[in-house]
Amino acid sequence: MKEFILKGISFVFHPLIMPLLGILFYFSKTPRYIPEPVRNAKIFSIVILTIILPILLFFLLKTINKVNSIYLKSTQERLIPLFINCIIIVLILLRVLTPDEIIELYFFFLGILFSTLTCFILAVFKVKASIHMIAASGFFMFAVAISMHYHININGTIALMMVILGAIATSRLHLKAHTSQELVLGVFTGLVPQFILLNYWL
Repeated sequence: MKEFILKGISFVFHPLIMPLLGILFYFSKTPRYIPEPVRNAKIFSIVILTIILPILLFFLLKTINKVNSIYLKSTQERLIPLFINCIIIVLILLRVLTPDEIIELYFFFLGILFSTLTCFILAVFKVKASIHMIAASGFFMFAVAISMHYHININGTIALMMVILGAIATSRLHLKAHTSQELVLGVFTGLVPQFILLNYWL
């Protein structure tokens, strides 16, 4: 039962959904007026590009034996998916979330790009960083930044995210998917780019 719950945590909080959570969180908290058709178009585009397209590409890579599972356990099988994800994020930055429209989301996804590039470079050198922790900690930093930017109280969300971060780390350790060092490396890889980019929009 415990293992089933921990696997469920890893699945529910899969890195693929974190960009979508970021954009949904932003639209739910921003006091700026953004027309509903624009919001819906952005959300739909993010769902297609960061969830549906990667899943389809995963099945293609699995069919040609380039990956074994959606968790990308080895550094070798991480290379192609991470490279493709970098291209997808660049496409989002160029076509979906340009800086002259919604600057906060532009820099959020720019941070995601830098984190993904870092993870890719680490994989080239046979070093694993927890992609789950990268995604979750990046979203956590973005949520904190939005609360500071708009002077809103999201203490409940921050507390919940800290619990989720702990649950994700526990599940990855229990499932022996990562070592504690890989989890810490993942946290820093997700947090640092978002933190550095705060200087450009906060």
